[in-house]
Amino acid sequence: MRSLSAENYAALQSRRLVARDFIWFVVRDRNTGNPVTDGYWSDVGQITASVVDPDTGGTSLRTWFGAGSLIQISDIPLVSSLTVQNVTVTLSQVADRVNALIRTYDAKQGRVEIYRGLFDPDTRLMVAPATPRFVGTIDEAPIKTPKEGESGDVTLTLTSNTQELTRSNPDTRSDASQRLRSATDNFYQDAAVVGTWQQFWGRAGGAIRTSVGGAAPGLPIGQ
Repeated sequence: MRSLSAENYAALQSRRLVARDFIWFVVRDRNTGNPVTDGYWSDVGQITASVVDPDTGGTSLRTWFGAGSLIQISDIPLVSSLTVQNVTVTLSQVADRVNALIRTYDAKQGRVEIYRGLFDPDTRLMVAPATPRFVGTIDEAPIKTPKEGESGDVTLTLTSNTQELTRSNPDTRSDASQRLRSATDNFYQDAAVVGTWQQFWGRAGGAIRTSVGGAAPGLPIGQ
């Protein structure tokens, strides 16, 4: 069940609201590796609006750009399970900011946050900070040069952060790996060879080598 602020709940009850979507990108500078942020909203012009931070629960004031840069966001399934959700976002390739976001910077595996804000139609102000609807990463960001007369939109495929729960740990149970955690921990020092050890239980001296013919030297046959 989604939790709503008192302001949003009152706006919904009075049926006096206009919904707008906000999308926030965190990509990387190809030269320095530093994060670069950019935000768009589904309306015209530049605004400054608050959102609820999906990590801390606090509010954050950010700048958002419109003017048709953000064209469409696919439906975002609202589920209570940990299934991985995929969302597509269509941006205008004609917009200079979009070209910089996709071409100039490294957008692969960049962070994406999608919010929904409710505006009062009379004051044109958002009744409360926009709430997060999706948090994930950019899985695919193909750049296609359109033919003459065709649209040059950029369609990004996003994957929710729940995908991280499906990843397996590539680390192995080895002596080298364990000593990275603690240099004096030798718990796995024999992990690579212990599988080849043979233990003969109930005989003095541990392992006994048998001679050709199957009898152990010094022992009567049958024992």
